[in-house]
Amino acid sequence: MRKLWLTSSLLLCIYMASAGDEKNSVPSTVKSVTVYRNGAEMIHTATANLSKGSSELVIEGISNSIDINSLQVNCPSTVTILGVEFSNQYLVEELSTPAIKKIKDSIEVMNEAIQRMDISITTTDDLLSVLKSNKEIKGSQTGLSVAELMKLMDYYKVKSAELQNDLTALKVKRAKQYELINKLNLQLREEQKKNTKTSGRIILQLSAAMNVNSEFTISYLTANAYWAPYYDLKADNIKSPVKIIYKAKISQTTGIDWKKVKLSLSTSTPSQYGQAPLLRSWFLSYINPVNAINKQLYKENSIQSALDGRVAGVQQINEVVVSGYSNAIKLRGAASSQVNSQPLYIVNGAEMNYADYSRINPGSIKSIEVLKDANATAIYGARASNGVIITTLKDGLDEYVTVTDSELDVTYDIDLPYDVPTNGKQQVATLKEAEVPALFKYYAVPKLDKDAFLLAEIVNWEKLNLLPGEANIIFEGTYVGKSFIDPASTNDTLNLTLGKDKRVVVKREKLMDYSSIKFLGSNKLQTFTYEITVRNNKKDALSFMLKDQYPISTNKDVEVELLSHSDAMNNKEIGVLTWKLQLEPGETKKIRFSYSVKYPRGKTLNL
Repeated sequence: MRKLWLTSSLLLCIYMASAGDEKNSVPSTVKSVTVYRNGAEMIHTATANLSKGSSELVIEGISNSIDINSLQVNCPSTVTILGVEFSNQYLVEELSTPAIKKIKDSIEVMNEAIQRMDISITTTDDLLSVLKSNKEIKGSQTGLSVAELMKLMDYYKVKSAELQNDLTALKVKRAKQYELINKLNLQLREEQKKNTKTSGRIILQLSAAMNVNSEFTISYLTANAYWAPYYDLKADNIKSPVKIIYKAKISQTTGIDWKKVKLSLSTSTPSQYGQAPLLRSWFLSYINPVNAINKQLYKENSIQSALDGRVAGVQQINEVVVSGYSNAIKLRGAASSQVNSQPLYIVNGAEMNYADYSRINPGSIKSIEVLKDANATAIYGARASNGVIITTLKDGLDEYVTVTDSELDVTYDIDLPYDVPTNGKQQVATLKEAEVPALFKYYAVPKLDKDAFLLAEIVNWEKLNLLPGEANIIFEGTYVGKSFIDPASTNDTLNLTLGKDKRVVVKREKLMDYSSIKFLGSNKLQTFTYEITVRNNKKDALSFMLKDQYPISTNKDVEVELLSHSDAMNNKEIGVLTWKLQLEPGETKKIRFSYSVKYPRGKTLNL
């Protein structure tokens, strides 16, 4: 009896100890999510019955990857939060959707069927072995008669064929079952691509003033979500407005399926810095030419204008990486310049060689001025025959501080409850639609592409709150292709490319009768003449912008002369000719331009 009493007491102590270690655990529900371009803010709610005094509460169903510094927990005033701890829960059952359960059940049924087939195949193989091993039949007397032998042979033939056919049919059926199981396994892996193998949880140390049913609100930031904008551009014809349909591709791998949540998409970036901002003096200055010069040619030859953004004397950067910086410059193009034709470098008024100049941090450069030809030699003499790069370095901390407002801070609230599974796949949400008036024109550079492109010019585009993103083009009810909207690269007018139009024909050809080669002493003179034909096969009149080019000399021994250009706008710095045409339905226009190149006879140019 004493032993029984001791055993009972020990079990009672163990039970009480284990009961004391049990924690109050409750699930949480995702109520709303704000998705940023990189990251998301998730808000959960959970309800728990708390007893008076100190207790520990575990809130399950939190994302398995959070920014712990952003974690906030709110509760009623009758409950005091003494401590908060976040941890991952690895002993969770992986979520199984009805589709996953159905696939697993199908695989299990097929595996059982294959096992039965294997048994049948083994049995049939054994029967065939028995039949083959008993081909020789011996009688106890004088043997079998002819009739009995023929009957036995017929039996052997029929039974052997029957077993062989059964065996073949079973193997074919088993192969088909294996093939179907492989497909089901592939589909199962596709369905199981979710970050649900671990779950997050929050452990709260609480003190309650009374017994209470308390509701908790949990908010935090997670990096495992993002959204990307893209658009549908629709136009019925060149006289109708352009319809812009804003869409978003949303993806998340937070470990929790977002089911029926209130979803918001924000273009801002979450910040956890609590320091209040201070305004400092805002000094206006030119942008850093070293960082912008790579894009200068593109700006000069942009679609909007043939003459915008010009920087005299600079055509190309020849990049050389030195100590992590790209800082080498060549004047007026480098296609045919000599290796030793370096410009003169002047930094803060002092001459500097190329090796030292290339080591300057581009972020330390305040401004660059380029001198060439007579302007350079007039100030610095013959040593500046290849041009001069006058560089001024920054002086003071304020000149290193720049503020760039490259994106608009806009939030899109989706009114309907939204579902986004945690599988990393992109879910598409339509945000809004807008119709904007547009000026349509056609654009072609036949030297590079023989097709004409339809452009839509939109003014006051800042009100559209556009973000850089892909765009699907639907013109006249037909999907044309893809384009890209980049509001940061536009000025007053936003140009949307609406694809190629085969009904506008552009043809460029070299006129051999007007092109020639002549030798003038030690020099060689080549003349080039091109004719561009544009025809409008549409039923509507249209505006057309046509561009071509002539070469620019980078050597004093090479002389280029533009002989004729049919009243084109001429950007002499980059050698681009622009024609603006109006074409009536069925009208054809021809444009002709000509140039000559004179260079030493023994040299070869990239003509």
